[in-house]
Amino acid sequence: MATSPASFGTGAHATSSPDDYRDLSRLVRRAGLLDRRYGYYAMKISLTLLALVAGCAGFVVLGDSWWQLVSAVFFAGMFAQIAFLGHDAGHGQIFRTGRANDLAGYAFGVLVGVSYGWWMGKHTRHHANPNHEGDDPDLDIQLLAFTRGQSDEKSGFVRWTTKHQAALFFPLLLLEGVSLHWAGIRAVRRGEIKARRLEAVLLLAHAGVYLTAVFTVLSAPVAVAFIVVHQGLWGVYMGCSFAPGHKGMPTYTDKTKLDFLRKQVLTSRNVRGGPWVDFVLGGLNYQIEHHLFPTMPRVNLRRAQPLVREFCAEHGIDYAQCGLLRTYRYVLQHLHDVSAPLRAASAPAR
Repeated sequence: MATSPASFGTGAHATSSPDDYRDLSRLVRRAGLLDRRYGYYAMKISLTLLALVAGCAGFVVLGDSWWQLVSAVFFAGMFAQIAFLGHDAGHGQIFRTGRANDLAGYAFGVLVGVSYGWWMGKHTRHHANPNHEGDDPDLDIQLLAFTRGQSDEKSGFVRWTTKHQAALFFPLLLLEGVSLHWAGIRAVRRGEIKARRLEAVLLLAHAGVYLTAVFTVLSAPVAVAFIVVHQGLWGVYMGCSFAPGHKGMPTYTDKTKLDFLRKQVLTSRNVRGGPWVDFVLGGLNYQIEHHLFPTMPRVNLRRAQPLVREFCAEHGIDYAQCGLLRTYRYVLQHLHDVSAPLRAASAPAR
C-alpha cells in the first residue's frame, strides 16, 4: 500500500494510544531484533574499506586518463556506502556504547568529508519530528518547497526553482554532495557543534588528502572532471536514497496530536525489494522500522518489517510501501502539486 501526499487533519489522533508502541517494542525485543550484530558489521565494514582501498590502488595505477571518470562513478558509490555506515554509527547500531559509535562516526565522516557532529544534530531533529512543517530540518531546503505554506514564502530566484521543482529535483541533487561538505564547514565556522576543533581538523584532512591525490595523479582538466562527476553523482546517490523515505508523505504541524508510533509510521514510506535494494539504499528502504527503532542494526530491519506491518494492520494504522521507481513518482508528483499555485500565478491571463 502507498500513501498519497497529504497533510494530517486535526482529528488524526482520535484512535491513538501511547501503549501501542510499548506493545510493539515488547514484540521486537522478544524477537531479539535490537541485539547488536557485531559479526555483520565487522564483515560489512571490512569489505567496504577493502573495496575503498582497492579503488584507491586502481586510481593510482590507472593514472592520468579520462577513464578515471569511470572510477569517479565507483567512488561516488563508495562514498554513499561509507555514509550509510556513518548513519548506522550515529544511531548506535554498530557498537553498544555511544563513545565507540561516535568514534566510528567520526572515522566514516572524515572519509567522505562530512561533519559527523553537524549531521548528528540535524538528523536527530529529523527523527524527533519527521515531516513536521516547523521542526524537521529535512523539510527546510531553500531551493524547494514541500508544503503550500513553504511555496508561498519563496521569492526571487528561489521562487523560480520552486515553481519548477519537480523538473529540477534530480538535477539539483547534483549539488547535494557540495551541500553536505559546505554545511559541515559552515557549522564548524559558526561553532554550532561540540567538537569544533576536531571536526575542523578532520574536514581539512579530508580536503587536503582528496585534492592532493586527485591533482597529483591527474592533470588539471581530468582532475576537475573527476571531481565534478564524483561529487555530483555522490549527491544524486545520497538524495535518491533519503528522498523516498518521507518526501511526498503527509506533513503535520503542532495542531496535529500524534503518539510516537503513528507519528513515525504515518510520515514514512518503505521501498519494496530484495537484498539488492537493501544494499543499494543502505537499509533506508525500511524507513518505517528504522524510525520506530533507530538503534536496530540495519541487517535486522528486514526481519522486523513483517512484524511491524502486521501490528499496524491489526491497529488500523496505514503502512506505506511501494516499489523504488514508484516512490520517485510520488515524490515528483508531490513537488509538482505543491508548486502548482506558483505556476498558476505566473500563467498569462486569457
